[in-house]
Amino acid sequence: MTARAGETFETGQAAAEIEALLAEPVPATGPTVTEGDPVSGEWTVTRGEGFVSVPLWEGDSLTGVYAPEWNDAEEAAEAQLADLVEELDRRWGSHRPVSMRVPIFRNIEDQPMPALFQALCDEDLLGDLAVWGPVPAGSATNGRWVAVSLNQSDGDAPMIIAAVVSDRPIIELDE
Repeated sequence: MTARAGETFETGQAAAEIEALLAEPVPATGPTVTEGDPVSGEWTVTRGEGFVSVPLWEGDSLTGVYAPEWNDAEEAAEAQLADLVEELDRRWGSHRPVSMRVPIFRNIEDQPMPALFQALCDEDLLGDLAVWGPVPAGSATNGRWVAVSLNQSDGDAPMIIAAVVSDRPIIELDE
C-alpha cells in the first residue's frame, strides 16, 4: 500500500512532515505522477497540478481480523487522526471538513474533476478531508492549503493517514 508500513504514528512527527511539505514546491501544471519506493514500489508521493500528497502513516493489514480487534484498530486510527487534527488546529485555527462524497460518485461515473480529487480517488484516499487554508507557506508569498484524512481501500486493507498540500483552495465539489 504505502512505504510507511510498520512505522509508529507520532503526532509531532506527522505535523513536522506536513510543515516540511508546505515548504516544497508543487507543480504548477502537468500530469499527475505517483511515485513509489525504489525497492518495494509502495506509494511514497503523488504530485499533480497544484498539489502534492503523501502517506503519513499506514496501519497493520486487517486480513483475517474481525470485531472486536478490527473495531479497536479503527478506533486507534481515528484517534491518531483526531490528535493530528487537534495539533494542526492549534497551529492554524479550526479546520473545515470537505466531503469526498461527490468526488467518489464522479469517479464511479467517470466524470471529470479537479486533478487533486482525481488523484485522491486513484490512490483510494476516499476519507473525508480536514482542511486548513490558506496557511503560511514558508517564504512563499501566497498561502497554501493543507488537508489530512483517514482512509481504507477495503475492509482488509490497512488504514492510512494521508496529507495533501495544495497551492489552490481545497473546497467541496458541487454535485
